[in-house]
Amino acid sequence: MTIPFRRVHLTGRELAYVSEAVESGQLSGDGPFTRRCEAWLEANAPCTRAFLTHSGTAALEMAAILCDAGPGDEIIMPSFTFPSTANAFVLRGATPVFVDVDPATLCIDPARVANAVTAKTKAIVPVHYAGVSADMDALRAHGLLLIEDAAQALLAVRPGAMAAVSFHETKNVSAGEGGALLVNDERFIERAEVVREKGTNRAAFMRGEVERYEWVERGSSFAPGELSAAFLLAQLEEAHAITARCVAIWNRYHTLLDGVVERPRAASPNGHIYYVLLSSEDARRRVIDELAQHGIQAVFHYVPLHSAPAGLRYGRTSGSMEVTEDVSRRLLRLPLWPEMSDAQVEAVAAALAGIARR
Repeated sequence: MTIPFRRVHLTGRELAYVSEAVESGQLSGDGPFTRRCEAWLEANAPCTRAFLTHSGTAALEMAAILCDAGPGDEIIMPSFTFPSTANAFVLRGATPVFVDVDPATLCIDPARVANAVTAKTKAIVPVHYAGVSADMDALRAHGLLLIEDAAQALLAVRPGAMAAVSFHETKNVSAGEGGALLVNDERFIERAEVVREKGTNRAAFMRGEVERYEWVERGSSFAPGELSAAFLLAQLEEAHAITARCVAIWNRYHTLLDGVVERPRAASPNGHIYYVLLSSEDARRRVIDELAQHGIQAVFHYVPLHSAPAGLRYGRTSGSMEVTEDVSRRLLRLPLWPEMSDAQVEAVAAALAGIARR
């Protein structure tokens, strides 16, 4: 039995929708499929406005522009995240300030944030790791703008002022590549429309609200094409069922591995990632190799940004990073995808238990 780490789930309507988009004659962005995806997100995420983007990274970059991040500004974020979280702000000239994560959730630790806040702090960027929400109430107490990296958290959190989600092929709901910026703060909605449209007032012009279509703001080409939106719509229509199956797999792992290895302390509301924590980096390397001999692909996760070459060049660290450094060495992600069978889940758990016993 070969069990890959991920496999893209297909609902069966993707090709029909893509064909419909081709036949419509509109392949650029903001066609009917884009609008249908955004309407789904506004109803189900939920949010006041959803702006479909070509990636979760693009959504973060939009947020960085909208908050006017620039040279001299500091952005507090966890180090245990993907480089896109930092890159979005580094591209604007701002400085990432890396803080440690809470061992219970692997999300940014609000207690560490307090010591990182300075007069230069522009925003806090919590990352909802594995679909588990950061402690948003504690973070709101700082009174700063919160820009959520919710790349892994579709249907798992209720977005705040701005949240970026991802539809990369590794996510539960996928378009191959894709993302969205979910906005609830009215201050950003009108500008978000302009920033996403290359800094132009095209959307207002197309609605007949202005006489001239012109450049009015900083922006870039953030919208996806209609083929991607068509594929994504088929996925979104099944998102609740996909999520339910991922959660069921997560729960099955959690039951089977009780007493076998160190398990997550917090349940994932969307079942995006099931991880275990092994005794050491060497132990993890051995387990990956032994699982591979069983045909099972398990993988590690982030190299901490604060110790990466670009993190050392563009950012700074606030306080100890002991939890981040510890979990980054020991964390192992197990296979999890919607069409994974119960027998496959049990085979992974049994193989891991056998290795643990030895």
